[in-house]
Amino acid sequence: MAEDTRVVVGVSGSQGSVAVLRSALEEAGRRGAVLVPVMAWTPVGGEPAYRAHPCPPLAKLWAQSAGDRLDAVLAEALGGRSTDVRIEPMVVRGEAGPVLAQVADRPDDLLVVGAGRRGLARFLPGSVSRYSLAHAACPVVAVPPTAGQPSARTAAHREERRTLVAA
Repeated sequence: MAEDTRVVVGVSGSQGSVAVLRSALEEAGRRGAVLVPVMAWTPVGGEPAYRAHPCPPLAKLWAQSAGDRLDAVLAEALGGRSTDVRIEPMVVRGEAGPVLAQVADRPDDLLVVGAGRRGLARFLPGSVSRYSLAHAACPVVAVPPTAGQPSARTAAHREERRTLVAA
């Protein structure tokens, strides 16, 4: 295994991130690289609100929740199979784009992100794939949503509507 070679992959906890993680796992296997799945998180309400009213016990719970989501996505992506790929998961506090660009800081890294949205919409301001393409120090692969799979945003809106209707 090439010790210096890493495949860094952004994981959000969505169904789409499971597919992206599987793609990154395959690529890490082909390259003989270490797989580094990264779950970025921010405090509820954002960093400015947290700085105004810090609560370390809540921050600890949010970080633990992010770790639990990362573990769940890893378990789903692996599907109970073992792998020869070394996996070094990371949970990092911060916005996803900057966190991923910071972690994938070596020229021989490969950064894998979900495109999240179809077509040119993935390059709109605020997208992780756009930020990664502009700021990463290594090659970036943006994996589009699979056919029939809604984007994370679409799935979240559907779940929100279900919750509102059920209430």
